[in-house]
Amino acid sequence: MVNSVVKVYEINGVRPVVHPTAYVHPSAVLVGDVIVGPRCYVGPLASLRGDFGRIVLEEGSNVQDGCVMHGFANCDTVVEADGHIGHGAVLHGCRIGRNALVGMNAVVMDNAVVGSESIVAAMSFVKANMAIPPRSMAMGMPARIVREVTDEEIAWKNIGTAQYHELAVRSRDTMREVEAFTEPEPDRRRIAWESSVPLHVHKKTS
Repeated sequence: MVNSVVKVYEINGVRPVVHPTAYVHPSAVLVGDVIVGPRCYVGPLASLRGDFGRIVLEEGSNVQDGCVMHGFANCDTVVEADGHIGHGAVLHGCRIGRNALVGMNAVVMDNAVVGSESIVAAMSFVKANMAIPPRSMAMGMPARIVREVTDEEIAWKNIGTAQYHELAVRSRDTMREVEAFTEPEPDRRRIAWESSVPLHVHKKTS
């Protein structure tokens, strides 16, 4: 199992916790008071630093490549169940609600709360203490609430999160460190996987 070589560090006698059904990429780093729950996915180069406040990933959430989670002392940084954190996002001392999505390279600051089933658009900056109500679309720098999230958008988000549930299983079962080939094999196969599309394309075709 790849999880056996994850970079996990105890500090001040507090050691990270990773549920056996979660997948954490070996290049990710977990420090101190970090709790990764069942069926979670933590991507390559993610940094979850529980050296001041606690970091919590609830069941089925995912934190993708290059994300950073950190917070001040006596403050929890939490991604609730089925939360979906896009590549390169930064979460600092905040709470991401159940089944919410934080887009790529977004930043969510201290004491901010992203309500359940909300979407924070890519590259947005959510200021400290901002409260985003459930099922809200927030975007901009600084972020502002622009409208409600539609049923169609939630359905699209759920498909993506389900794919990360499956990716956690697939990664645990099949990922291993190998030497690269020097050239493509004849008739190189593709990874068989159900197709997904960006939201703007999905809206045009649905």
